[in-house]
Amino acid sequence: MIYKIRIDGLSVFGYHGVQQHEKDFGQEFLIDIHLDVNSGLEDSIEFTVSYAAIADLVTELSTKMRFDLIESLARALVSACLKYDSRVLRSTVTVHKPNAPLTQKFHDVSVTLAGSRDEN
Repeated sequence: MIYKIRIDGLSVFGYHGVQQHEKDFGQEFLIDIHLDVNSGLEDSIEFTVSYAAIADLVTELSTKMRFDLIESLARALVSACLKYDSRVLRSTVTVHKPNAPLTQKFHDVSVTLAGSRDEN
């Protein structure tokens, strides 16, 4: 059986960006993680992919790694989620950069990347 795990709006503080002040001072990023998981639906944590563990993994990578582009961050997170557990068939990650350095007024800047087990 294939089901979806979704974590939306995970808040992390990271040092991603092209501009020097982004690298020096960092900023908040919001991350959405959507996983397609192939597993039975037994009522036990051992039979599923832990969304808490995925949130920890994404938080750790987002705060410890540094990228110029949020596209590169999203790619690293997609890959990490796929490698985390063989039951994850597809990983889709959106990285939101609500404080992107734009002069225009805007609500959100984001990038979404997806990858699947058969692509790796």
